[in-house]
Amino acid sequence: MGMNIQFKKGVLELCVLVLLGKRDYYGYELVSSISRTIEIAEGTVYPLLRRLTKEGHFSTYLKESGEGPVRKYYSITDQGREYGKALLEEWKRFFEGVNSIVLKEEKP
Repeated sequence: MGMNIQFKKGVLELCVLVLLGKRDYYGYELVSSISRTIEIAEGTVYPLLRRLTKEGHFSTYLKESGEGPVRKYYSITDQGREYGKALLEEWKRFFEGVNSIVLKEEKP
């Protein structure tokens, strides 16, 4: 059974914002980085990158790769940083709330 798609999309958005908050990535590199720890379909990251760029959270630039075609890199904007921080806070509160229920010892 796969994880709930909507839930996964939200988590994926957070991961993308956190990773790009550390440094610039090109699409495939970002997909590979996330795939190491979370099972995702490659096709789910690109629409997310397009949407977040359109919303002003990322900017893009092209850079020679030295091996094959020019790569499109994504760079976080100040607005993206703020949005990422807010999402991360929300995630932490949510995670703590869920854990307080799920990991709570049942009283005999």
